[in-house]
Amino acid sequence: MKKLSARRRHPLAALVVLLFALAATGGLYTAFAPADEAKANQASSSSLAIKEGKELYAVGCASCHGTGGKGTTDGPSLVGVGAAAVDFQVGTGRMPAAQPGAQAPKKKPKYTQAETDQLAAYVASLGPGPSVPTKDQYSPNGADLANGGELFRTNCAQCHNFTGEGGALTEGKYAPDLGGVDEKHIYEAMQTGPQAMPSFPDTLVTAKDKKDIVAYLKTVNSDEAHTPGGYKLGGTGPVSEGLFAWVFGLGAMIATAVWVAARSTKAKKS
Repeated sequence: MKKLSARRRHPLAALVVLLFALAATGGLYTAFAPADEAKANQASSSSLAIKEGKELYAVGCASCHGTGGKGTTDGPSLVGVGAAAVDFQVGTGRMPAAQPGAQAPKKKPKYTQAETDQLAAYVASLGPGPSVPTKDQYSPNGADLANGGELFRTNCAQCHNFTGEGGALTEGKYAPDLGGVDEKHIYEAMQTGPQAMPSFPDTLVTAKDKKDIVAYLKTVNSDEAHTPGGYKLGGTGPVSEGLFAWVFGLGAMIATAVWVAARSTKAKKS
């Protein structure tokens, strides 16, 4: 039998194997490295936001809320209030407070949104708390207005009245008018319970229910809102309507009756 001659390896075989190995390595890197790199970039960005927020906090907030957000006699602790509380209070201009008082009013914000985000990142790092909601959470699109109205009348109308036009509370405090308030800030107020307002976490009022309440408020306070009963008298409900009827309606009837009686008496004398 003839001996089988040994097969010679092609001179380019080693080069092909090397190229294949390089291609496989590159493919694996492409598949897995970007995710790790994105996470690293996100962590780095978050750390930078916390650092810059800490610097802003030291200048504008620490005098009242104390070093590390632990609070002082002039301001409450911020540990655990979360980013949503900062976004609401700073984003609406309530903080920093212009002066001590029963309640901090809404005013022009002192910080830009980017600076507010940095402050929120720092305060969020002090302890777990409600995060800033996403647009999908507070956008009225797809919301149930009937459910939102029922929930608002049950949980909120006692202070804000039936259409969110606000009202007086005790000791100089008040429930602010919700007309024209940003949708995100309404949602955050329910999350965090600013000032005299109680908080409504998702265990009490679900995220969907909060979305429905936001949609209801934006609808009843819009320029296109329809009031089939005529002038809404501040939207405070049947008490104001009854008072209006008694004072003006009954008053007009009495005045008319007096006028008719006077005319009749005068006619008889003539």
